[in-house]
Amino acid sequence: MNRAPLRPAIREAAEVLAAAGVHSPGTDAELLAAHVLGVDRMRLALVPMVTADQLEEFRKLVARRAERVPLQHLTGTAAMGEIDLAVGPGVFIPRPETELLFAWALAQLEAVGHEHQPIVVDLCTGSGALALAIAHARPDVQVHAVELDSEAIAWARRNALQLADEGDTPIDLHAADVTDPALLTQLTGTVDIVVSNPPYIPAAAELDPEVADHDPHRALFGGPDGLDVIRPMVPNIARLLRPGGAVAIEHDDTNGSGVAALLTAAGFTAVVEHPDLAGKPRFVVARFAAE
Repeated sequence: MNRAPLRPAIREAAEVLAAAGVHSPGTDAELLAAHVLGVDRMRLALVPMVTADQLEEFRKLVARRAERVPLQHLTGTAAMGEIDLAVGPGVFIPRPETELLFAWALAQLEAVGHEHQPIVVDLCTGSGALALAIAHARPDVQVHAVELDSEAIAWARRNALQLADEGDTPIDLHAADVTDPALLTQLTGTVDIVVSNPPYIPAAAELDPEVADHDPHRALFGGPDGLDVIRPMVPNIARLLRPGGAVAIEHDDTNGSGVAALLTAAGFTAVVEHPDLAGKPRFVVARFAAE
């Protein structure tokens, strides 16, 4: 069987991806190679040679990535916390920046106490990323996830069933509009933490091809200022949270102060803006004032 060295193929792939404008060409080349070989990226050094068929498959995937097809569409997975989610056309791809919001939620749960089962609501859940990562990390928590788009719900349901089969605490998935005043009325005043990564990009923003051509626009854009979904969502969050409950909302780096102002006007306290991994404003947290 003809075999070829892997490392030169990865270097060649990185050059192809760099020329195509891919932001992390070396990393993406290695991740695609690991996907083809069925190994962890950190173990590529243990596979010095590949078959002709593996090399052909790798080069086909590199060519598609060079066309700016998202890496996660090629591998079929995206990570959040300690879980891998199935993703593909029709659902928003979770971003590394959202890991910071996830970590914030886990820290808040540590402070909830044990006098009741903690309740978390994930608004605009998409693939189920935040909801399922929280349920995986905290099996004692009751997690509700809300999504309006039917294609995204199908991906979230697929991920939820897979993780439940693997032993995670099942989540409650709701097909609903996060701006509906009747949203989750059965949970009014009982929720400890609300997390949300809603559509928040201003309509006129220029986006990379991976985003503009492949992420569903319904999951991206939030009107002229990026707040068209967040604005009517805030009263629902205030209604759902128990006194002292907390919320974190991801936002565009141009409108963090706008989200903070909406929360302050709705009676929230301890409103704090948080940066992302690149130092840009990325999510706002707040606490619902105790009565």
